[in-house]
Amino acid sequence: MTSTEISPYQSPSIYVGDLHPSVTEAILFEIFKAVGPVASIRVCRDTVTRRSLGYAYVNFHNVVDAQRAKDALNYTTIKGKQIRIMWCVRDPSKRKSGSGNVFIKNLDKSIDNKALYDTFFNFGSILSCIVATDE
Repeated sequence: MTSTEISPYQSPSIYVGDLHPSVTEAILFEIFKAVGPVASIRVCRDTVTRRSLGYAYVNFHNVVDAQRAKDALNYTTIKGKQIRIMWCVRDPSKRKSGSGNVFIKNLDKSIDNKALYDTFFNFGSILSCIVATDE
């Protein structure tokens, strides 16, 4: 999806995953405010320990700014970890349908999330792209 296309989810909310445990709302605000006015940010935490669960939601005032953030900041490195941004999909049936999942084995160790995304984005809309490792 290019920045001229509107999100199929019509929501100004994005999911930011693969966060380093020490990333805070303040750190994310400083990064995401560069692409547009941020309405709110929530780093999700364990209810007992208050440790980060490694993901957050960033809410913008409009879909265009959310799309700009997704285009500009997906696979950015924060505190040594490459983040992954995707549209926030609130309907669990759409998230867990399994429709369209592709699994690829035996990738070269040089292939990271961004390289995999760049290889396949011309074939259609990608909701999320992860290279699983043994780490």
